[in-house]
Amino acid sequence: NLTPLYPNERFKMELEIPTSKDLSPRVIDLVAPLGKGQRGLIVAPPRTGKTVLLQNIAHSITANHPECYLIVLLIDERPEEVTDMQRSVKGEVVSSTFDEPATRHVQVAEMVIEKAKRLVEHGRDVVILLDSITRLGRAYNTVVPSSGKVLTGGVDANALQRPKRFFGAARNIEEGGSLTIIATALIDTGSRMDEVIFEEFKGTGNSEIVLDRKVADKRIFPAMDILKSGTRKEDLLVPRQDLQKIFVLRRILAPMGTTDAIEFLIDKLKQTKTNGDFFDSMNT
Repeated sequence: NLTPLYPNERFKMELEIPTSKDLSPRVIDLVAPLGKGQRGLIVAPPRTGKTVLLQNIAHSITANHPECYLIVLLIDERPEEVTDMQRSVKGEVVSSTFDEPATRHVQVAEMVIEKAKRLVEHGRDVVILLDSITRLGRAYNTVVPSSGKVLTGGVDANALQRPKRFFGAARNIEEGGSLTIIATALIDTGSRMDEVIFEEFKGTGNSEIVLDRKVADKRIFPAMDILKSGTRKEDLLVPRQDLQKIFVLRRILAPMGTTDAIEFLIDKLKQTKTNGDFFDSMNT
């Protein structure tokens, strides 16, 4: 029996020498800081840059936290995206593409989570980046024997029990070790089933990054909705003096509206090298 706690050890996303011009690691550090044992949800409409965001998170973790064991799990994904992930991420990439049967998606997911649990029991810090929990839910929906109760959108009442167990395995453990799962959830796909699956997972995570269609259409990346994104109990992850400044920042951004807020933030971040400098510039 391992005791679950709130995440209290922070993942530093910001890279010392940023390889790309992409500011998403720094934005995540400000808006929704992630810690060891986080159960995070990236809520994303189609074509809002969620895969690139996951890649950036993966790069940050391999660069800043080499002690963590990183697994990227791609379920029901396009084959070329799998290749792209394998070539760009320095970690284990486990995948099943959309031309494979649902049983295979489920097998792959179960294998990964069991491996991760064993590593955590040995006191390791494991990070799973899952793309996407919606597709995993669909696969389980196809696989589980019918219970006779069907929810809206054609989801079987028992279908989401196992994906929830998968997602719920993420925790920070008092006795040492942690399992972090950052999963993407698809919304606005036009499918009722996807909405139902998302609603089921909505309250279960302790960190949410919400991506926005309108921002992405304007080609502003990361297309984050700052006001809807956030981490619970972020005071355990962020030092007090930084936390005060993040609160001030949120107060400034709150009345702006989604697109203006992220544009304003990206603009300000471009003027500074690191988030530390950014906080110092806020003083003046």
